[in-house]
Amino acid sequence: MLRQALLAASRSGGARKLMETAPLTRDVVRRFIAGETIDDAMRVTGDLAAEGLLVSLDVLGEDVQDAGQAGATVKHYVELLERIAESGLGPRAEVSLKLTAIGQALDEDLTLENARRVCTAARSASTTVTIDMEEHERVDSTLRILHELRRDFPDTGAVVQAYLRRAEEHCAELAYEGSRVRLCKGAYAAPESVAFTGRTDIDKSYVRCMKVLMAGKGYPMLATHDPRLVDIAGALAVLNDRGTDSFEYQMLYGIRPQEQRRLAAQGARMRVYVAYGDEWYGYFMRRMAERPRNLGFFMRSVATKS
Repeated sequence: MLRQALLAASRSGGARKLMETAPLTRDVVRRFIAGETIDDAMRVTGDLAAEGLLVSLDVLGEDVQDAGQAGATVKHYVELLERIAESGLGPRAEVSLKLTAIGQALDEDLTLENARRVCTAARSASTTVTIDMEEHERVDSTLRILHELRRDFPDTGAVVQAYLRRAEEHCAELAYEGSRVRLCKGAYAAPESVAFTGRTDIDKSYVRCMKVLMAGKGYPMLATHDPRLVDIAGALAVLNDRGTDSFEYQMLYGIRPQEQRRLAAQGARMRVYVAYGDEWYGYFMRRMAERPRNLGFFMRSVATKS
């Protein structure tokens, strides 16, 4: 019930205004958001890379309804990737891209063209792009665009959300050689007809999907903070004779940082999802919905600062 309430709040203009104008909110949000500028993102990326961690950078913003704004987002990504190239961080840092930020609500062909521009810049920076998955209504469109992108950019990453009932099917379709697939639980509201809504059912789906990906020929990117699922992933790696370079763990910036460093110190590939920008509200609220203890941390932090 709390998860559904938080997801509803992520779409509420009134709740957004209240959060964005609260005097203490931004200081606390900085635990989960790297900052608002490319300079902020590059500083955090450099620090994480120095500790042996990999990074996926996400420019915050979604649901763009204007072609000019979509073009501005593409331009920002290109500039970010140029900075990654200049810093030599291409082997350590990729980018994550939300298709609704580059025109998906307007036109698929425009979105594909914009995504190609980002992928071209990523190739020049010696890195890759992962296409984020958003609301369940966008899944088929996102997979179509991904399929077209992979014709010229086969290393483009896919995302599967385990809370969706078709997740295992999508994993099976994507678990081919050279295919990079991020598996996450999912952080959007969806009806029970298309999604599991209980935590236990979502966790079971995640495990089933992991089994498919780890037994397949692709490159699984296992995005979870759950200690049980991390342990199961390690066991599946042994069972499927996977080396540490054949899959990776992913966690969000600001969540379980010590565990991130522990996994990296053990030789695992550990990637941190680093979001930045001033359009942080929707992203932040979904992080609260994903993990109720994050909400507790937020409330305690605000109380302390008060």
